[in-house]
Amino acid sequence: MKSLLRQLGGRAAAPYLFVAPFFLLFAAFGLFPLLFSIVLSLHQWDASAGLGAMQWVGLQNYWYALTDPWFRSSLGHTFWYGLAAGLPQHLLALPLAYYIHRRLKRSRNFVVGSYFLPYITSSVAIALIFSTLLSKDFGFINLILPGTPRDWLGDADYAMPAIAFVVFWRYLGWNLVLYLSALQVIDESLYEAATLDGAGPWQQFRHITLPLLRPMIYFAVTMTIIGSLQLFDEPFILVDSESGVAPAVMTTAMFMYRMAFSYGDFGTASAISWLLFLVIAALSWGNHRLFGQAGGEHGR
Repeated sequence: MKSLLRQLGGRAAAPYLFVAPFFLLFAAFGLFPLLFSIVLSLHQWDASAGLGAMQWVGLQNYWYALTDPWFRSSLGHTFWYGLAAGLPQHLLALPLAYYIHRRLKRSRNFVVGSYFLPYITSSVAIALIFSTLLSKDFGFINLILPGTPRDWLGDADYAMPAIAFVVFWRYLGWNLVLYLSALQVIDESLYEAATLDGAGPWQQFRHITLPLLRPMIYFAVTMTIIGSLQLFDEPFILVDSESGVAPAVMTTAMFMYRMAFSYGDFGTASAISWLLFLVIAALSWGNHRLFGQAGGEHGR
């Protein structure tokens, strides 16, 4: 190592030598795919014919995606999942975290761990468990519900709510931990002063907890937006891709996957990925305007 350092210029080159592996790996597996997808989105390419078969088409791939009714339909499904599964996560996680923080002492770690467990469990394992629970003939859900058994994953009217529930259930614990961590840094003297002034639990939650949690709400909602718009695992595994229900639950990420690996249209798939990036950036910017700036210096 010493001889290598002397050849590279002594101690001054040592920091660059140690950080070089990271930048090399990032360039190979992060930066290059990113730049190549931009180039690919402007070309029509048959991957089996090699790089020489790439043909410049300009923005045609973007125009094709924007005018494709399947793309618009998949984007609508993605927004629906974001609202149906993402919004309830925060509406329930925030007061639940507040209750755990204020009321539970000894059993707090056990309760938080129970909620967080689905988040660290493999999405494939979760999807397989719920495919069994939601089975029309032998599923536990139909056994406890009265009336005619429902085909939760084979009927378009039930499949989307069932998938939204699985996503909600999985990520509730993640948001709970985020809000709980933010609650633990709020100064207890604020609540003690509010109690002496006669403020009740609801007034303390509204005028102390919510304003001080705004930066964490901004972060958590941003993560939910990004995750919801990239939703792929749950609908892809729970619903058979060969069934007639698959188009009714298809998200934008699934549509992009199908364009690339089922139809071999990597150019349009790359264009869809960048359109999805623009949608995520726009919604994240809107979320920043709603929660980030309103959070004052903490939200910046």
